[in-house]
Amino acid sequence: MTDLTDPRPPLPAWIVDAYEILATHSHNTAEDQGGQPIPREQALEVLRDAEQLDLEAGDATHALSRLIDRGYLYEVNGELRITIPEN
Repeated sequence: MTDLTDPRPPLPAWIVDAYEILATHSHNTAEDQGGQPIPREQALEVLRDAEQLDLEAGDATHALSRLIDRGYLYEVNGELRITIPEN
């Protein structure tokens, strides 16, 4: 999801890894291809429990904020939804 026209530096690899974990979790629990919304607290728990990442609560919260700011996730009524890249 790197946008070459975006003047901001790319996200750190660990935050992109957090996105991939949440996207996988969303698709593993969904019946359709679009994925299932994840409550914010559950998303934080998924990230803290992920074996691939060693995140503390503050790190997981920071990762979610950065992913929302960059459009990887969006939040509706306390639930996070995964943005699927077009390519």
